[in-house]
Amino acid sequence: MGFSRWLNRSVGFFVFFILDIVDFLLCFTYRTLDFFFESEWKPCYCCPPPEAKQAAAGGNRGRKMIVSERSGEYSKVVSLTRTKIHLDEISDTLYSRPSLLAKLVKCFKKNAVECSDERSPSTKKKTLLTVNSTVVEKLQRTPRWSDCHCTFCTSWLSSSNSSLFVNVQQPKDNKAQENVVFIHGFLSSSTFWTETLFPNFSDSAKSNYRFLAVDLLGYGKSPKPNDSLYTLKEHLEMIERSVISQFRLKTFHVVAHSLGCILALALAAKRPGAIKSITLLAPPYYSVPKGVQATQYVMRQMAPKEVWPPMAFAASVASWYEHLSRTVSLVLCKNHHLLEFLTKLLTRNRMRTYLIEGFLCHTHNASWHTLHNIIFGSGSKIEAYLDHVRDNVNCDVSVFHGGRDELIPVECSYGVKRRVPRARIHIVPDKDHITIVVGRQKEFAGELELIWRRSSTT
Repeated sequence: MGFSRWLNRSVGFFVFFILDIVDFLLCFTYRTLDFFFESEWKPCYCCPPPEAKQAAAGGNRGRKMIVSERSGEYSKVVSLTRTKIHLDEISDTLYSRPSLLAKLVKCFKKNAVECSDERSPSTKKKTLLTVNSTVVEKLQRTPRWSDCHCTFCTSWLSSSNSSLFVNVQQPKDNKAQENVVFIHGFLSSSTFWTETLFPNFSDSAKSNYRFLAVDLLGYGKSPKPNDSLYTLKEHLEMIERSVISQFRLKTFHVVAHSLGCILALALAAKRPGAIKSITLLAPPYYSVPKGVQATQYVMRQMAPKEVWPPMAFAASVASWYEHLSRTVSLVLCKNHHLLEFLTKLLTRNRMRTYLIEGFLCHTHNASWHTLHNIIFGSGSKIEAYLDHVRDNVNCDVSVFHGGRDELIPVECSYGVKRRVPRARIHIVPDKDHITIVVGRQKEFAGELELIWRRSSTT
């Protein structure tokens, strides 16, 4: 290990231990504030998961799930009948994020229990399933005082339409020959595509293709429900209902960035006959070693608890610390109009703020659950999606990756190539996670058109 690597980890050890303490204190702070503003204590994932068990009654329909957890001398039982939520869709990284502080507390409790056991022995109980009841309690529809309440962020509440927002660009005669679905990445929105690629497609492409850029659940102008756990199934169902069914798409091309790549592959696995081509930008695919828990492995790869580079530090804070990330969301997202105004003021209105708008217009509930349930939670699923695309989806597969991407390493794209040998890999030198598109939108628009034409002739 080089000196710089050793220094990075050594400094990170102390920095993240301090952040462990800060997040621990913020837990009590938010509990107090939630009670003050909302008149009840709100659940969080920061505590270690208690013993819990699951029981199911009935068939597939009317399935009833009972989650019970023991706390002290009392047992808390919660009944869940919403069939669209299944526990295997919930990533354990939500409630199992080991830290040095947690280990010290656990060690202290273990010693205390051992001393107590010497005086009064007790029988051991077998845990059938470990799951924090916070998962169930999060399903309650409760307003969040710390979220932005502006018209833009809450417009979906006044509409009876629960579909995702889709930005559509199509030929004037409405007679597009083919369709292209664009899926944005984490903390982004459809403007990532509409402000960069849409204006730069050729006249020929604009007259032959219908472009559909979707705001994912919880982002942009799409609904941001507080009772959603933002699982892969929920995201996928919303895309199918709001894009494929609503616009009656029989076949289509898919272009996806980062987080969107996981959804694109899941969509291809579910609808193999409808996919004409798949273009992935910086796919977060980490080949998980055998015998290693996939969700935890992916989280440590993306958020390694290092202070350098800054992108790794930001990813670590966002991934490991529920209350710190909520604080960042409170400061940035709740005040996004002010930040956009200041940006325009400081740049004398010379800077287009679509990236800032996409980055800020979401809720902490949406970003926290999407990060864990999609990016980390799909660690054990994405290989199966890639295998399905390799064996059952007869379409062109192209992968683009920035050579200087500090968030998702280039090795992830090479991993896709090993899994799907026919995939074409394009490493763009001197470009990162965002500039793989932004700054080279004209060039990339041309590359996409070439892929679509090639797919149409095969």
